[in-house]
Amino acid sequence: MTKTQKTALIEHLSAEFKASSAIAVCDYKGLNVKQLEELRANARNQNIKVQVIKNTLATIALKNSSIEGLNLKENNIFVWSDDQIALSKIICKFSDSVGGKLVIKVGYYEGQIVDAKHIESVSKLPSREELIGMLLSVWTAPARYFVTGLDNLRKQKEAEN
Repeated sequence: MTKTQKTALIEHLSAEFKASSAIAVCDYKGLNVKQLEELRANARNQNIKVQVIKNTLATIALKNSSIEGLNLKENNIFVWSDDQIALSKIICKFSDSVGGKLVIKVGYYEGQIVDAKHIESVSKLPSREELIGMLLSVWTAPARYFVTGLDNLRKQKEAEN
């Protein structure tokens, strides 16, 4: 990789990291290419980006994005997105499917460094779509009850006649 390619990659990653609200760093030792491609395909469907990046280049890109405190050692695969819940779900589900070979090291969620336990707990939260469904259910409940009450009143009046 030439110096200009490295510079372009750092600029691209810096912009990507700045735009994302969640970044996870994982160890991928023991995963084969097919498994990594499966992770990338699953992530792509959720608009989540996955990339193996050299630690030195990643450190520079993170520093350019005002993200500090991530100690990068050994092999790392970076996963980033705007949706923390979807990112956490993808990582944890994939890690379980490969027998724990994908190990969550550290994350950066909403401006704070988080550990693997935090990422696992976020993965257990309902997704954005599920939360919207719950909210709509709560909002429409009074109208449903009102309509049901009117229908019961109508039936009662018809039974009286």
